[in-house]
Amino acid sequence: MEKAGKKQLAEKRAALEEYMRALPGHAVMVAFSGGVDSSLLLAAACRAAGGKEEATEDGRRSDAGEAGKTEGKTVCAAMVRTSLHPLQDAAVAKRVAGELGAGYLEIAVDELQDAGIADNPPDRCYRCKKLLFSRLKEEARKLGISAILEGSNADDVLVYRPGIRAVRELGIRSPLLELGLTKREVRVLAAEYGISVADRPSAPCLATRFPYGTRLSAERMRQVDEGERFLRSLGFYNVRLRAHGDTARIEVDRQDMGRILEHAQEIAERIRALDFSYVALDLEGFRSGSMDRDLPVII
Repeated sequence: MEKAGKKQLAEKRAALEEYMRALPGHAVMVAFSGGVDSSLLLAAACRAAGGKEEATEDGRRSDAGEAGKTEGKTVCAAMVRTSLHPLQDAAVAKRVAGELGAGYLEIAVDELQDAGIADNPPDRCYRCKKLLFSRLKEEARKLGISAILEGSNADDVLVYRPGIRAVRELGIRSPLLELGLTKREVRVLAAEYGISVADRPSAPCLATRFPYGTRLSAERMRQVDEGERFLRSLGFYNVRLRAHGDTARIEVDRQDMGRILEHAQEIAERIRALDFSYVALDLEGFRSGSMDRDLPVII
């Protein structure tokens, strides 16, 4: 990174920490997934609160009010467990919250039943975020927390992200977006903070693996998750397994396509065992939001 870029990033880091110190109230809640964006928010919140927090062994609401206390604010990492996210996300989130020293709260939500997204509509992300953050606001109210933060960054307004509208409507704060931090800058700062998931690949909800209008099911999403975990076990970094009926379309970084072909037979057999008839490699390579190709940018 050039000298000017380093100076700008240092200024953004200072601005982020000052942002956290200026938050109102005795406590702050971070909508937490265990990904790099929300982990940076949590680390900055804990640092601004006065140091490492006391993590709770159990993340239920009954003891969350006592979690993460320091000389300053209480910091609560709120993880929403859903069928739309990879199984390992909750375990990663709890581990990272403990590493950063925040209190940990886990909330179960059934979006397929309660958010009206069973047919995977184009505004699925808006409906989901509206439900999830409404639940977080309820929990925050019970705990006497007024400030709720979420991890959208400056790059998220450049692509189709209808969930940002729900975040704004509900008054949830997005410090990384407000301060102009890009995904690259988030990863650099996360590494500076020593966050263990600084280089963790992005893991959006599993509904993004299906075309809009597809009937979603927990079982089919579980199969897609299992297929992606298998591909990552082979050493691939960015991985998406897109489900088009009985065809699985694999996306990896272009430089990894040769290695995919080296494992072609093994991959085909494993993915077909997940109830797919055909296994295809996407020659355009990995691209986040490839199902959104013909949809407008929502900001």
